[in-house]
Amino acid sequence: MSHAHHHPQEHHDHSELGEMDLRVRALESVLTQKGYVDPAALDALIDTYQTKIGPRNGARVVAKAWVDPTYRDWLLRDATAAIASLGYTGRQGEHMVVLANTPQRHHMVVCTLCSCYPWPVLGLPPTWYKSAPYRSRAVKDPRGVLADFGVTLPDDTQIRVVDSTAEVRYLVLPMRPAGSDGLSEEQLAALVTRDSMIGTGLPLAPAR
Repeated sequence: MSHAHHHPQEHHDHSELGEMDLRVRALESVLTQKGYVDPAALDALIDTYQTKIGPRNGARVVAKAWVDPTYRDWLLRDATAAIASLGYTGRQGEHMVVLANTPQRHHMVVCTLCSCYPWPVLGLPPTWYKSAPYRSRAVKDPRGVLADFGVTLPDDTQIRVVDSTAEVRYLVLPMRPAGSDGLSEEQLAALVTRDSMIGTGLPLAPAR
C-alpha cells in the first residue's frame, strides 16, 4: 500500500536503541555539556507529553463523545476540527480520523513503516508501537497481538487494522464500558487508557 512519510524509517525492537535514538541521545549529551540544553527542562517536556498532554487529552475526547451524541457525530465526521475545538492541536495531529469500535468491528492502529502517531491526543508513542515485531505482527496476526496485550474479542468481531501515515493519524473511539452510566465526563475519562485509543486495549471497568 502507498505510505508517504516525511521522516527517516526507524528500526526498533524491545532491547536495542535504533540509530535515530542513538543519534538523538548523542546530540542531547553534547548540547547538555555545552550548556545549550537544560536536562531538567528536557525531562519536564518529555514528562508533559507522556503524562499530561497525552494521553489524557485523548481520554477527554473519548469521554465527551460518550456523553454527547452531537459531538460524537462531529468527531466521526471531521475529527481534526472536533478535536481542535477542545484545544488539542499541533504537530503530528493536523489530519485526524476517529474510528469507532462496535460489537461487530474492532479497530487497531499501526504504522507499518515507522511510527506516525497523534501526539496532541496521545503524547509520545510507546516503545512497542515503534518496534518491528508490532509493526509486522499487527497486520499479519492482529488477534495474536491483542492476546499478547491481554485482549480477547468474540470470534465474530471483525478486527480492522489501519495504517497510520504522515498524512492521516488515527484515534480509536472505544466502546463505553458497561456499568458506567452514572459517571461524570471526568470519571469516564479516567477509564480511557492510551492502549484503548490505539486499539491494543480496552477501557477500564468502572469501580463498583
